[in-house]
Amino acid sequence: MSTVVASRAMMSVVNPATEEVIAEIHDWSPEEACTRADRAAGEQPRWARVAPRERAEVLRRVFELMRDRAGELADLVVTENGKSIGDARSEVAYGAEFFRWFSEEAARIEGSVSLAPSGDKRILIEHQPAGVAVLVTPWNFPIAMATRKIAPALAAGCGAVLKPASETPLSALAIADICLEAGVPEGLVSVVPSSQSGATVQALLDHEAVRVLSFTGSTEVGRILLHEAADRVINVSMELGGNAPFVVCADADMDRAVEGAMVAKMRNGGAACTAANRFIVHERVADEFTRRLAARMAALRVGPGSDPSNDVGPLVNAQEQAKVNELVAAAVAAGATAITGASPASGPGFYVTPTVLADVSASAGILETEIFGPVAPIVTFTDEEEAVALANRGHHGLISYVFTADLTRGLQLAERLEAGMVGLNRGVVSDPAAPFGGWKQSGIGREGGHVGIHEFLETKYIAAEW
Repeated sequence: MSTVVASRAMMSVVNPATEEVIAEIHDWSPEEACTRADRAAGEQPRWARVAPRERAEVLRRVFELMRDRAGELADLVVTENGKSIGDARSEVAYGAEFFRWFSEEAARIEGSVSLAPSGDKRILIEHQPAGVAVLVTPWNFPIAMATRKIAPALAAGCGAVLKPASETPLSALAIADICLEAGVPEGLVSVVPSSQSGATVQALLDHEAVRVLSFTGSTEVGRILLHEAADRVINVSMELGGNAPFVVCADADMDRAVEGAMVAKMRNGGAACTAANRFIVHERVADEFTRRLAARMAALRVGPGSDPSNDVGPLVNAQEQAKVNELVAAAVAAGATAITGASPASGPGFYVTPTVLADVSASAGILETEIFGPVAPIVTFTDEEEAVALANRGHHGLISYVFTADLTRGLQLAERLEAGMVGLNRGVVSDPAAPFGGWKQSGIGREGGHVGIHEFLETKYIAAEW
């Protein structure tokens, strides 16, 4: 076991609504983080031998504690992330559900027994914990992204070391405390906030006990981690970037389409990998859709997420704010029309004005970039072939949305779209009971659903005679 003297390095956590420092916490070095992997490795074999039902009861207690403290957790998310209190409450409820779902899945890790076709043996298949997992989460959903990884890891019988985003470590630390209170063995799950993100994750991937990497973040960082994980042939699960098309057919129910657009675009202020990023609207209904969407976006109140009367909080930091403002400015300079928004928000705080852009060229750069903010660029199409081509363009394929009154057309389009998930006449699809993940460069593997626990399991085949 490693012996490392704790450093005195500290890192600041900033409230993005006020730009004020709200906490100073320990900044873990890569060497210190590896001591957490040591501890997880020491506890993991014992946890793996705990009966599935007992593991399930511990996870269930985490769910119940999160539900009981939902208000406190939501306030914490608002303070360090900036999102509106309504979005924060929804996130906590969603995040807690992963512990309830995987508490049920813990007792349903099923194998099989069959007679070999040759008749010479029995084929036994069972699933065993893979080992210590490194979990890396982003800032946009600091509760839900942590629970979506910790819960299946624990349900499978694994230990875990979580490296949260530097901007939002407090939520992850709170979840770790709740896990400990619920009965998770001390040291089995650790949270290691670190400003040295790359070096810390690389050091953990080099640790001999680490067998799983579960990462949520950008495609660019995902590529780097895939290379690093390859050196030790670590099992990898990745939920990467998105560039979601939102297709509105000529026959779509306009009330439903606009409502769906508001949910798909403005959940978490647009800072979501599932956010509608490109609105692809049939030319016959484009004017009406644009007008109605712009009216809804213009009516949103922007301000601190702690005020329930505000609909949209700030982005998480100045870099994200500048990126979104630059994307809007470049689109307008290239010929797009700002129907609403496009004016820089006043400070303090990292705010961006909700914006709707019309007359966007199909080749515009904003359509090739994950915006991660409250901006809705609209392009038009004339037939379904053009819509599908526009929607499938690019390297991402996390989620797509389709709105049409014709169920047959909707299902046909859904099957043709190159995405791991499709919202058909719905602006939100996320559910702990459903497999979450993407095609192409949007990810590897799935989180949630019945398959989510298998990212933390190894399959063993036993040839037996009796």
